[in-house]
Amino acid sequence: MNILILGSGGREHAFAWKFSQSPLCEKLFIAPGNAGTAQHGKNVALDILHFESIGKFCLEHHIDLLVPGSEDPLVHGIVDYFRNTASLRHVKVAGPEKQGALLEGSKDFAKAFMARHGVPTAAYQTFTADTLEDGKKFLETLQAPYVLKADGLAAGKGVVIPETLEEAKAELHAMLADAKFGVASAQVVIEEFLKGIEVSVFVLTDGKDYFLLPEAKDYKRIGEGDTGLNTGGMGAISPVPFVDDAFLKKVEERIVKPTIAGLQKDGIDYRGFIFIGLMNMGGDPYVIEYNVRMGDPETEAVLPRLDCDLVELLVAVCDQNLGSKALKIKTQTAATVVLVSGGYPEAYDKGKVVSGLESTSQSLVFHSGTKMSEDKCLTNGGRVFAITSLADSLGEALKHSFARAEQIDFEGKNYRKDIGQDLLKLQQS
Repeated sequence: MNILILGSGGREHAFAWKFSQSPLCEKLFIAPGNAGTAQHGKNVALDILHFESIGKFCLEHHIDLLVPGSEDPLVHGIVDYFRNTASLRHVKVAGPEKQGALLEGSKDFAKAFMARHGVPTAAYQTFTADTLEDGKKFLETLQAPYVLKADGLAAGKGVVIPETLEEAKAELHAMLADAKFGVASAQVVIEEFLKGIEVSVFVLTDGKDYFLLPEAKDYKRIGEGDTGLNTGGMGAISPVPFVDDAFLKKVEERIVKPTIAGLQKDGIDYRGFIFIGLMNMGGDPYVIEYNVRMGDPETEAVLPRLDCDLVELLVAVCDQNLGSKALKIKTQTAATVVLVSGGYPEAYDKGKVVSGLESTSQSLVFHSGTKMSEDKCLTNGGRVFAITSLADSLGEALKHSFARAEQIDFEGKNYRKDIGQDLLKLQQS
């Protein structure tokens, strides 16, 4: 079958790498892709939000399976567009319809969904510019620190966690009255702060049956010791030592099953991935957020651990017969280290020449922000590479990834050298 992936990051390169191994995959296209995805298929210049152009491409190139990598096409209704266009209905699209994508597209929708279906999460209220003063009074009922979330999509930057009440009130004013995040913060969700250890759980569902994919822990801050500004992600580890069978059983019974049942009860046709950001509070899971796609860089740690045909599973998701398939997971540990441009996550330069890619290594090098110019690989983003190594132990996997990180070079290269060290200490304690 012919497959089209939408996106240009490390997650999409990981999908392309995995799909290219499937005997079901005949031709693979990535739009717009990067220098890494071009190793596995053909990059095509398409706008991931221009559905008409995507539909036309799918018809011209006989695309059987469409896989949106990021949330944007899903939130904007690409599944609905294909289902409602007679000539495109035969194309399988791996993702939820627009209503289901609101689980990520609207924080208020997600919190109301959780409350309605008994999914454990932080207490919350939602406010607008008209209820700004009520929001400030609600903040006074909470203990520091405070969690303020822009309701809509804000490119991963719509969450602030002020340490004092004064800062929280000022941030709320900036978000609602001054439109700090544009239309995304026309509504703001205020939550109580959950204290614990974060972990990401990934679900693949056809709306009826589901598989729990390998869990992962990511590292969001730019600086070592989890300091500095938030980024799109500086690394990821899978599996996570503190996620044992007992904790996963709680996740499945208290969160995954009620989520799938809630989607069915609400009449939402959901076929795709559900990324559940969790807080482990003393052994009990609470949902921080839902995403309606795989995470990045978690995908680069999770997919190498799948010991089965992902294309076959995604086709089963679209056809709603996932229950007839089997999920196989490797017992090895995956350690992913992200190389970023100097200055990221603030201003950074692009177009830096990359060297060291030709070195041989057992590590996987997923391109996150690159492009080819003649015969040279150039940086083309804040996050440039995600290096993943599989090994029988976390320590060994980290050793391989850090060694590969040293081999690859470009001006301004930066990466965290403490990825996974907290989990190593946890294993040793």
